[in-house]
Amino acid sequence: MKSPGGGPMPAMMLLWGAALVLATAATTYALHRKAVHGRGPEPDGIFWDLFGGSVVILPAILVPAVQWSPAGLIMVLVGVATVGGTLASIRKVERIHAAEPRRRAGFVQDTARHQNLLRQWQSYELDPGRTIDFPAMSDVRITETAMLARALREAEYCKVTAGTDYRSAVERLAEALTAAERAAGVPEPTL
Repeated sequence: MKSPGGGPMPAMMLLWGAALVLATAATTYALHRKAVHGRGPEPDGIFWDLFGGSVVILPAILVPAVQWSPAGLIMVLVGVATVGGTLASIRKVERIHAAEPRRRAGFVQDTARHQNLLRQWQSYELDPGRTIDFPAMSDVRITETAMLARALREAEYCKVTAGTDYRSAVERLAEALTAAERAAGVPEPTL
């Protein structure tokens, strides 16, 4: 459609431009998440993300191009700029999230202690002999083991989340591990 002066209708260009930007940004974000975090439970997830995005992206480029030929090139450039801007924004947010928890005082020491506690707990999960000797360490029906499972989740969450008290979460994990070992009958280490 053309305006009475012979040029493209600005409203149509804005409408298709907005649809193009939103669909391209959403598709780029979904594909990036699948590339970084895995494909998810559905094996065809990437195909469906691409298909769903192209249902809006292609008409947003082609319809204005049919009405006014330079619009197709403009829309392609808008789409490419949207992909670049979306990826740049995603990287910036990921850098901020990755750096934020590490700025906390004592983070390195807390992380080292957390890793030691995880190794200690994993020995009950990964060593068949210890799993047989201390089955209560894997049985979350036991109160102390359930508390240990919650403390493990809390410590992992606090490690990567800004504004949380990671040190206290690691301390609670140490206490929960000691209590679970005591309840499971694990002998105390001899010095």
